[in-house]
Amino acid sequence: MKKTKMLKKNYEFKNVLSKGKYFSGFCIEAFIIKNNLRDENLLGIAIGTKIAKATKRNYIKRLIREGYKNIESNISTGNSIVFLWKRKIDIKNANYKNIKKDIYKIFDKAGILIEENE
Repeated sequence: MKKTKMLKKNYEFKNVLSKGKYFSGFCIEAFIIKNNLRDENLLGIAIGTKIAKATKRNYIKRLIREGYKNIESNISTGNSIVFLWKRKIDIKNANYKNIKKDIYKIFDKAGILIEENE
């Protein structure tokens, strides 16, 4: 399992959101900076307060974290990633299957997936 560090500071999020490349899925969006000159991936999750109350927001964050953790072994290192929940998508669509499919689709578009030929 690769080492993943969470983004916590406001300036770290701003850096990825301003300089990162935008990728979109059905219910989540991602900003990705490749080659952040580190041996680890940096992950940030941001969900706006207008989307839902705290319990639902935390539930979505847990689902995104779990989906990322299962795909993490197939991702190249040295990426900064920020996931955002789309405002127009209803919270009822937040399930593990949709989120994992979106994450895989986004990483495939970004070209950071490592294909294993086993």
